[in-house]
Amino acid sequence: MSKKILLIDDSPFFRGQLKLSLSKEYDVIEASTGAEGLDMVMREKPDLVLLDIVMPDYSGFEICRILRESESNNLMPIIMITSQDAQEDVLVGLELGADDYVKKPFNERELLSRIKNIFRRIDRNRNANPLTGLNGNLEIQREITSRITKGLSFGIIYVDLDNFKAYNDVYGFSNGDRIIILTADILRDQVALWGNSDDFVGHIGGDDFIMVTTPDKSVKICEDVIAEFDNKVLNFYNEEDRNRGCITTQNRKGEIDTFPLMSISLAIVTNERRELNSAVEVGDIAAEVKKKLKTMAGSNYFLDRRTDEHITFEAPVGSTGY
Repeated sequence: MSKKILLIDDSPFFRGQLKLSLSKEYDVIEASTGAEGLDMVMREKPDLVLLDIVMPDYSGFEICRILRESESNNLMPIIMITSQDAQEDVLVGLELGADDYVKKPFNERELLSRIKNIFRRIDRNRNANPLTGLNGNLEIQREITSRITKGLSFGIIYVDLDNFKAYNDVYGFSNGDRIIILTADILRDQVALWGNSDDFVGHIGGDDFIMVTTPDKSVKICEDVIAEFDNKVLNFYNEEDRNRGCITTQNRKGEIDTFPLMSISLAIVTNERRELNSAVEVGDIAAEVKKKLKTMAGSNYFLDRRTDEHITFEAPVGSTGY
């Protein structure tokens, strides 16, 4: 379905020019006054507003301010339309919450590029996890599928925290969120340090993450993620639990259970030794590897070196504990 753009401009000539340029790719609706534009925002729910600054009733600045004061409209993108030499108008519009501006007379290619960039950014933000800001499942699937389609060599690292639920039960969800943010930061940092410029970090959800890199970078990234996590996670426990090396909590039966401090597990899946044809296949292999990891104490990474599904796992290539 086409994105809907609302033009608010009192000039029929300029609206006609804009509509001619935009209608090739978007559903364009028009308003000739500020009041009509505000009404159409409420009725039509446009995906973006193109807003002229100079109009006979409300100025573009007033309309922008009114829209940004409304919770239902404060995320809707607004592009201000200004004259070529009105730099002060640009600054005022941006301060009021406009996302971008276009100058009269406009360049059609530039205008379309600005609109596409805004929509692209919004789509990325909608797919991002609100806690970590990392891309979610849609972008993760696209990333893996893209590498498979292009025939690229990849190392995909599935990341999972051990004993995270027990930590949440004892320390509360707000502290659990801090652990999730810590993990996201560590993954981003280590991929930036040891990975490639086009590597990818995603947040599947909860305490599950993914890193997409190349096979030659995978082990070093995992080693340093473990070292950083094991060191920093201790700061999120009280002194008593740190000294004991465990936490205690009641289970559903009212019995006291003891859990080790949190650790991190990293399952590495590569296409070095066998062909992988889909993100689903990669996920299934990672689930097997993670199952193996869960039998090990402490933080570990495990590389699946199999050439086909009948060959057993090799010994773990990395392990560390408290």
